[in-house]
Amino acid sequence: MDESITTTTSPSSSSLPPPPPPPPEEPEPKKLKMSTTTSDDETTNTDPNSIDRKPRYKRRKIAIFLAYCGVGYQGMQKNPGAKTIEADLEEALFQSGGIPEPDRGNPKRFDWARSARTDKGVSAVGQVVSGRFYVDPPGFIDRLNSHLPDQIRVFGFKRVTNSFSSKKFCDRRRYVYLIPVFALDSNAHPDRESVLASLGSENKLSKCLECPDRGRKVLGVMGKRKIIESKTLEVDGTDVVAQTETTENVEFVLNNDGIENVNVELESKASGVELVVETGGSEEMGSGLVKNSNGDGKAGKNSVFSYGEKEKEKFNRILSRYVGTHNFHNFTTRTKAEDPAAKRFIISFDANTVVNVEGVDFVKCEVVGQSFMLHQIRKMVGLAVAVMRTGAPESLIDVALQKDVNFTAPTAPEVGLYLDECFFTSYNQKWKDTHEEISMKDYAEEAEDFKMKQIYPHIGSTELKEGSVGIWLHSLNHRNYPDLNYLEANKVGNNGLAEETAAVPSVPVESAPIESIA
Repeated sequence: MDESITTTTSPSSSSLPPPPPPPPEEPEPKKLKMSTTTSDDETTNTDPNSIDRKPRYKRRKIAIFLAYCGVGYQGMQKNPGAKTIEADLEEALFQSGGIPEPDRGNPKRFDWARSARTDKGVSAVGQVVSGRFYVDPPGFIDRLNSHLPDQIRVFGFKRVTNSFSSKKFCDRRRYVYLIPVFALDSNAHPDRESVLASLGSENKLSKCLECPDRGRKVLGVMGKRKIIESKTLEVDGTDVVAQTETTENVEFVLNNDGIENVNVELESKASGVELVVETGGSEEMGSGLVKNSNGDGKAGKNSVFSYGEKEKEKFNRILSRYVGTHNFHNFTTRTKAEDPAAKRFIISFDANTVVNVEGVDFVKCEVVGQSFMLHQIRKMVGLAVAVMRTGAPESLIDVALQKDVNFTAPTAPEVGLYLDECFFTSYNQKWKDTHEEISMKDYAEEAEDFKMKQIYPHIGSTELKEGSVGIWLHSLNHRNYPDLNYLEANKVGNNGLAEETAAVPSVPVESAPIESIA
């Protein structure tokens, strides 16, 4: 009989429903890399046998915020044999422990970068530099400032990404130029040609004698010296006093102590100033000398110039011609028109505020641009002031911005220029969730205090003592800058177009490179 075997099979495990997944864990919020915290992953030694060893710290990529007064320095960028801001800052970083001995003098080893390369004598309120430094233990900023002079001050630092560069990631830069109000007045500090041209007219100008010239001869400062000699003659037995008059033309030297006679037998037509001394042989300066403008903007004896709404509207209209992308090869040195670096993008340029420094009123000219070249801002201000003073057509600026035009623009003195702030808009937007914002907001009060104690007093006192702007204005004429007559000499209309030919070629609008900075 056959046996039947019955096999019972258990249900397959694959037919069972899968177990429920575990509940998702809440991700921990990202922790900002703060500049005020000690390194999270600093190396600590827990070996009891080496408890007395110094802790080992790691380098950190940071952005350093600082300000400086540029007097006495040959600019920001380190230059062998010259006194520069970077040289003093690098030495302070070494003395404070931020740079080790092997890296001293070799900025590439600590990834050094700067946001702006300011020129000789130019100051800064919002300069930003970056690199890899040892910032631990706490107190890095205090240690750094203890090794810096008073005219350089570090406000703080912030942690940044490893790829951050204060040069490449800077979107915009804002500069401020303080120009004295009297510089916009055509009657203040007139040049020699203007004085000569005014002779015989109703608006007669006199040579400005208030600008100190450090004892050098100032051409055009002329005067007459009249000497009357008396002789007693006997006529028909009676003594008669006869007077003979001698007139000499003299040139003077301007010193801080007054005016000194240095030359005679010069043409008296060079000036309308007459110094008359009627004595019997002695020589002294008369009181009939008419002085011209001084620091408060006065333009002569009875007229006062002020930066009113009319003057503000005109000066802002002149400055607005720089806005946009243009070829600025005429506003720098050693850059050809064909060089792509000559194209720069100016975002805004205005002058709406008047500030009083050391008793002198200054117009605050603010320019925001993507980047600037050597002397560019000083030449932009110089040409704008020349147009404002000389009455040259405003379209002269449009001509100077043309690629196929060679134009010599005046360069304003460096003392009134300073870097106000650097902006990192794109970087802050991209890394806002993991890193602190790179801006001057946290240091605004300290920066304003430094500006009022160091930079503004230097600008005001320099103008009062040296008269750098006043002396520069005396040279701002058509003889020194013949291109101020460019429109007339080249038969170009006031609209910037040639009178008989087509329009002057314009510069195509393109974005300027951000790698090259002022």
